[in-house]
Amino acid sequence: MEGEKEFHITTSMEKNNNEKAVTKDEPEVKHMGIKAMPFVIGNETFEKLGTTGTSSNLLVYLTTVFNMKSITATTLVNVFNGTTNFATLLGAFLCDTYFGRYKTLGFASIASFLGMLVLTLTAAVSKLHPPSCEHNASCTDATPWQLAFLFSGLGLLVVGAGGIRPCNLAFGADQFNPNTESGKRGLDSFFNWYYFTFTFAMMVSLTIIVYVQSNVSWAWGLAIPAFMMLLSCVLFFMGSRIYVKVKPEGSALTSAVRVTVAALKKRRLQIPEQPWVSLFNYVPSGSINSKISHTDQFRILDKAAIITNEDKINLDGSTATPWKLCSLQEVEQVKCLFRVVPIWISTIIYNVAMVQQQTYTVFQALQSDRRLGNTGFKIPAASYIVFNMLALTIWIPIYDRLIVPALRRMTGKEGGITILQKMGFGMVLAIITMLVSAVVEEKRRSLALSHPIGIEDRRGAISSMSGFWFIPQLGLIGLSEAFTVIAQVEFYYKQVPENIRSIGGSFFFVGVAMSNYFSSGLVTIVHHTSKGSSMGDWLPEDLNKGKLDYFYYMVAALELLNFGYFIVVSRWFKYKGSDDSASEVGMENMQSQKHLV
Repeated sequence: MEGEKEFHITTSMEKNNNEKAVTKDEPEVKHMGIKAMPFVIGNETFEKLGTTGTSSNLLVYLTTVFNMKSITATTLVNVFNGTTNFATLLGAFLCDTYFGRYKTLGFASIASFLGMLVLTLTAAVSKLHPPSCEHNASCTDATPWQLAFLFSGLGLLVVGAGGIRPCNLAFGADQFNPNTESGKRGLDSFFNWYYFTFTFAMMVSLTIIVYVQSNVSWAWGLAIPAFMMLLSCVLFFMGSRIYVKVKPEGSALTSAVRVTVAALKKRRLQIPEQPWVSLFNYVPSGSINSKISHTDQFRILDKAAIITNEDKINLDGSTATPWKLCSLQEVEQVKCLFRVVPIWISTIIYNVAMVQQQTYTVFQALQSDRRLGNTGFKIPAASYIVFNMLALTIWIPIYDRLIVPALRRMTGKEGGITILQKMGFGMVLAIITMLVSAVVEEKRRSLALSHPIGIEDRRGAISSMSGFWFIPQLGLIGLSEAFTVIAQVEFYYKQVPENIRSIGGSFFFVGVAMSNYFSSGLVTIVHHTSKGSSMGDWLPEDLNKGKLDYFYYMVAALELLNFGYFIVVSRWFKYKGSDDSASEVGMENMQSQKHLV
C-alpha cells in the first residue's frame, strides 16, 4: 500500500507539472512600464511633499502652537513616528492577503489627505489649539478635546502611511516586466527616479514648506502639504486604467505559522539524507514566486515537508492537510523570512543615530546662530536636516556612476559589493556621525555659556556657534543612509518571496518604528536617571545646562556594539537562491509571472 501511495503521489505531481507546461489560458499581463511611471512617481512625489512637509516640523509645531515641553513633544513625535512605521506591517499584511496594492494605496492616500486636512484645521481655527505664550512665563496647556482633535489627525496619517509606505515601491515595480530586457532597464530607471523624487520632495519640504510654517503662518504651512496630498490622490487614480494590479495570494504570516506547526508535529521524525529529493515539493501552477533551492539552515522546519501515511494528497498534487504537510518551497519561503530577522534586529539600533539627527539636532539649532550671513534671515531649525538629503542626493550618482564600476572590476560582483557590505559600511559612518555630533555639541554649549548672542524663549542662551557646524554630522548621516538605508530596502525586496514583497517593504519601516520607540524610551530613561546624578540632567529643556554630548557618546557606544553583532549575523546569513553566505543572486535571476486582479 505504501508503494502504491508513493506511485500515486509521483504521478499526480508529474501530471500537475505537465499541466503547467501546456496551460495557456493564464491572462496575459500587459506591463505599461514607462507609461505608468509618471502616475506612480507623481503620486509618490506629491505624497512625500505632503507627509514630509507635515511631519518634519511637527516637533516645533507641538512646542510652539500646542505649548508642549520638549521632552513631551519629543516623546510624542517618536511614538507617532514609531506607530506610523509599525502600522506598515499591518498595512502590508492586509495588502498581500486581501486587498492588493492598488486598493490599499488608494484607500491610504485618501486617509493621508484627510489627516493633513485635520492638522491644517488645528492651526487655522483658534479654538482648536491653546492660546499663544510666546512671551509669557506660564503657558496654557491644550484641552483634552483639542488634543483629541489633534490625535485624530495624527491617527489618519498613521492609517495613510501604513498603507502607502510598504506598497508604493512594490506597486511601481509591478508595472515593469522582469522577464524582458526593456522591463529590467525600466525597473532600474524606476528605482533611480524613486529615490531622486523622494530626496527632492524631502528637500523642498525641509526648506520652502518649513519656512512658510515657521515664518509666515502655520495654517498656510500645513495647508500646502494638504493640497499636495490631494494632488497625489488625483494623480494616482488618473492612472488606474493602465496599472498592473497584482492579485493577493493569501497570508504569508499564516504560512509561517503553518510550517512551524507542521514541523513541531513531526519533530520526532528523522530528516532524510537528501531532503531536496525526498521531501514533498509541490509547486502550484501560476505561482509568482521563484523556485528556491534547499538550504541547511533551520533544518527542523524541513520536517514539515516529510510525507507520512497520515498525510493526504489531492489529485492535483497539492496537500489536503496543509497544517500537517507543507511543500519544500513553502518551507524555504518561511526560512527566507526567518533569515531576514537577525539582520533586521541590527537595523533597529542603527536607526537610533538617524532619529537623534532628526530630533535633538533641531533643538540644538534653536540654541545656535541661525543667521544667514549679514542678511538677518534666520534659517528654520528644522531646515538644517536638508543637508542630510543633499549629501544623499549628491552621493548616489557619484557612487552609482563612478565607484560601483570600479568596485565591479575589482570584485566581479554586479553591485560592486554585496548588499550586506553596503549596510555594514553605513553603520560605521553612523558611529562616526555620533562622535562628531558629540564634539560639535560640546563646542556649541561652550560658546553659549561664554559668548551668547541672545535668548531663545522657554529655553536659554543662544550660542554664537553658527548652525552650519551641524553640516558635517548631517552630511555623514546622509552618506550613511545612502549605504545602509537604500541597501535595507533592496535587501528586504530581494530576500523575501515575491508574493510578500509588501511585507518585506514593511520590514524597513517597522525597524524604524522600533528605533523610534527605543529612542523614546532611551531619552526618557536618561532624562530621569541623570536628573538626580552629580552631573545633573543630561537632557534638560535648556541644552546649555545639560550634557547632550554625553548622550551622543552613549549612542555611539551602542552603535559600535550593534556593528559587532551585525558582523556576526552577516557571516551566518545566506542570500536567497544561494548555497553560501558570500554570493548574492541578482534580480535578473528572479523571474516570475504575476496574477492579475
